[in-house]
Amino acid sequence: QVQLVESGGGLVQAGGSLRLSCAASGRTFSSYAVGWFRQAPGKEREFVAAISWSAENTYYADSVKGRFTISRDNAKNTAFLQMNSLKPEDTALYYCAARVRYGSAYLVEYPYWGQGTQVTVSS
Repeated sequence: QVQLVESGGGLVQAGGSLRLSCAASGRTFSSYAVGWFRQAPGKEREFVAAISWSAENTYYADSVKGRFTISRDNAKNTAFLQMNSLKPEDTALYYCAARVRYGSAYLVEYPYWGQGTQVTVSS
């Protein structure tokens, strides 16, 4: 069982940066891959990035490649999403999720979810 809590969201101007954190409970966090997803008003939840249990593999949506970086610190049971060069279209509620070992772009494959943190990018 893994419980996840996101933080770090906020209001930022276009071109700015934010760093989201996903704090996990449980002693087996290092066995889980972490994914970040986002959901804008009126839209479906979409994949943003994922990182494998060992951090050896990372995956990104095309829309964020080169701007966002996913990472993790297993000693601190925390995963991160560094977001640079933010655009108004990045505005959404951002969720982190966990699944065993390897990341996936498919939200249905993640059994554990946080409550989300709001990111708003003004133009």
